[in-house]
Amino acid sequence: MTLARRIAALLLDPEATAEMKRRLEPATTGRVAELLAGGSHPDLHPISKHRCADSRIASIRDRKQTNIPMDLLRELMLGGEVDGARFEAPVQRTPYLGHAKVFLIDEAELLDATGQNALLKTLEEPPPSTWIILVVTERARLLPTIRSRCHQVAFQPLSDEELGTWLDRRDPAPKGELRRWLVEFADGSPGRAQLALEAGLIEWQQHLEGPFEQVVAGGVSADLAEAMTNLVKGFADARVKSNPKASKEAANRLGSRLVLGLLGRWIGMRLAASVREGDVVATEAWAAWLDRLDLADRHVAANVSLPHAFADLAAAWAGSPVPAVRGSR
Repeated sequence: MTLARRIAALLLDPEATAEMKRRLEPATTGRVAELLAGGSHPDLHPISKHRCADSRIASIRDRKQTNIPMDLLRELMLGGEVDGARFEAPVQRTPYLGHAKVFLIDEAELLDATGQNALLKTLEEPPPSTWIILVVTERARLLPTIRSRCHQVAFQPLSDEELGTWLDRRDPAPKGELRRWLVEFADGSPGRAQLALEAGLIEWQQHLEGPFEQVVAGGVSADLAEAMTNLVKGFADARVKSNPKASKEAANRLGSRLVLGLLGRWIGMRLAASVREGDVVATEAWAAWLDRLDLADRHVAANVSLPHAFADLAAAWAGSPVPAVRGSR
């Protein structure tokens, strides 16, 4: 989205030079920059699940922000009739400032099949001076017909050095062990590092480590399942408290992916160590633990209750002991 907004700023600025476009550095002064900074540029049309909160349609305002409903797409972009009200199509209007208009759809994979299909004709033949940018986290959730009609820009992980530079620019910048841990955990993703900071994932790790080691040693699994459930519940409760329109279900899924990601990181480190040691038995055992982790992730995505999904995972691990590997910690 950071890059998408830069591109939008360049497309909307009639005075953007070829060098500015080459460097992807829009102007920071001038009328366009001022309008964008104030969130009032009439030709920039952001669309996201969060726009449900300010919709003119009561049924959309009252719903949880779990997806981008088709009616919101009609209101903000495509036009059409919703609950007896008729909306003109913003995508068909002439740019207010006469140069260009840009539609930014964040988490475009949250459009259902109906919404994505409704976009097809506009993507095939966009009106003059109109740009549509889809920002996605899971590209596979976009219909093939959508992907085939777009120029795709893929992103690669940052190097540890680049990510460290990004962390050093934060205020306050993380230092010492926290900085080292963030670089390692984020695996090249600034967004992942930011989420880890916001959620306090290094503290999650401290809560999980003891119960996890118990299971690795062949001990009981109940403590690990309980710790996982409590962490996700606290995370989801905090998200919903900060935004009452936020989906508790979506917050639970995100929290679950975070806690499973922490455990997967530990398992991945031990799997790598067993490979280095040439220990085939341990390698196969740790690989099986990762398979169970993936199964738990799919259970959560299928709305299996968190306590049950986590208890099943911890019990499966406790029943599948792994031989110790030198240097795995």
